[in-house]
Amino acid sequence: MSEINTKQSFSVNGQQKKNYLFPLTAMTTLFFLWGFITVLNDVLIPRLKSVFDLSYFEAMLVQFCFFGAYFIVSLPAGILVKQLGYKKGILTGLVVASIGCMLFYPAVVVHEYWLFLSALFVLASGITVLQVSANPYVAALGPEKTASSRLNLAQALNALGTTVGPYVGGLLFFGAAGSLAVSAVSAESVKIPYLLLAVALLSIAIIFAFIKLPEIEAHKDNNDQQTQTRSLTQAPHLTMGVLAIFCYVGGEVAIGSFLVNYFGEAHIAGLEEHSAAKLISYYWGGAMVGRFIGSALLQKIAPSKAIAFNACSVIVLLLITIFSDGDVALYSVLAVGLFNSIMFPTIFSVAIERLGSLTSKGSGWLCLAIVGGALIPLIQGYFADTVNIQASFFVPMLCYVFIAWYGLNVVKLAKKW
Repeated sequence: MSEINTKQSFSVNGQQKKNYLFPLTAMTTLFFLWGFITVLNDVLIPRLKSVFDLSYFEAMLVQFCFFGAYFIVSLPAGILVKQLGYKKGILTGLVVASIGCMLFYPAVVVHEYWLFLSALFVLASGITVLQVSANPYVAALGPEKTASSRLNLAQALNALGTTVGPYVGGLLFFGAAGSLAVSAVSAESVKIPYLLLAVALLSIAIIFAFIKLPEIEAHKDNNDQQTQTRSLTQAPHLTMGVLAIFCYVGGEVAIGSFLVNYFGEAHIAGLEEHSAAKLISYYWGGAMVGRFIGSALLQKIAPSKAIAFNACSVIVLLLITIFSDGDVALYSVLAVGLFNSIMFPTIFSVAIERLGSLTSKGSGWLCLAIVGGALIPLIQGYFADTVNIQASFFVPMLCYVFIAWYGLNVVKLAKKW
């Protein structure tokens, strides 16, 4: 069976924009799916914390293993994508992620925490390869000046996955009644959802195998002699962008990871886990709405200004979260999602600007920084255990301070490349 050729003539310089509709549409399915899978961790953490009687620090090992995979796999993934191309990189990521989902079955049967962590690591390794492939590919499917807008639109579908994920995960992991029985049976609730995800990932891989996607000639070595003689360490907008991605993913994941337990605090909302899990959808739903809005606004607003404004807004909201209680504390932390919205795709797109044939390698560097999602939650978990969960939100707040600096300085940094 031959590949499905949806359009014979694909542009690589943005002049035939109509030909980009199908590949962009196909890519959005991937963004939705990995958003759905990633955010399930926010619901899986309190489930496993209850099942295995874990401390906050131990529970955050879920995020450590998941996002730690980005640190280990990103650079090899960048090399892989460089050698095989974006399409084969996507197929590789889908297959590896499906294997990770299938490993949840033996983890449930054996009922060992370390097996759950291992399954999460394999799953995240596949998603890492997807991220390294898909983000720069979407950014390249059109004019460079609208790359931030285009990537925000794709990430809006990612946010749709993160919005429905906590609600669906809450129902599947806790049940309609929110049973919290600490037993081997408790872990059974995670088996079927991940097996279904494995089937979905393999099905999409089969579909992508027969879809013809356009090649990005500008990202090939033989078309970019200038960047062949330069090192990515000479691109300060990329190197500082790596730190900004580290801080952003770390802050975003840390906040989401603590919401269920935070909302369970008596002076905040006093909610049971199954009820609190449903509220996480508002946190990620805000990100979805913000990305749709941002996709339109970023065609007129400088990406750097959008990054700085949103980071400052999150800082204010987290200060309110830390120093208030009741509904004010609850709604302020949920509102962080709205301002988180445009940060990852916008930071990503400005950080890889003008990298040419080094784009896939630069993408690997940026995805490497997603390890922030492994480390920052652990640090916040330590402060939640030793001080209290509310004061621990100072940790992600400091991350946004650096992001605000990056937004204010990225234009100057880019001129040095």
